[in-house]
Amino acid sequence: MSEYKDKILRVCNNSSKNTMMETLEIEYVDVGEDFLIAKMPVTPKVHQPDGVLHGGAMVALAESVGSMASYIFLNAEEYFVRGIEISANHVKSIREGFVFAKATFIHKGRTTQVWDIKITNEEQQLISVCKLTTIALPKK
Repeated sequence: MSEYKDKILRVCNNSSKNTMMETLEIEYVDVGEDFLIAKMPVTPKVHQPDGVLHGGAMVALAESVGSMASYIFLNAEEYFVRGIEISANHVKSIREGFVFAKATFIHKGRTTQVWDIKITNEEQQLISVCKLTTIALPKK
């Protein structure tokens, strides 16, 4: 499993080159049979003016990890994956360190998928709860 896991994470991280994920320094760090985890550093470049992590950066992290999870858990050779709705509840602020986003399925349909994405800090304290709906569109 370790070799398979390393390959998946390498593919995920290589796909981030020259994208917003690279700009935000999002890194995919763990994958299992039903989850994907990414981390993002909390630095001034993702802060609001008052020095805490910007909610938009958390939403970008959540959509990135949920969409990538759809990509790896569906047949990516046959489908494009697109986010169609996201909601977020930010429950705690953070000024520095790392945040981790873990995406797990709520619903794994053939066309739509619904993801629960919990964003936590390094002490596993909940920072944000997000729900993402993705759609799998056939490649033609």
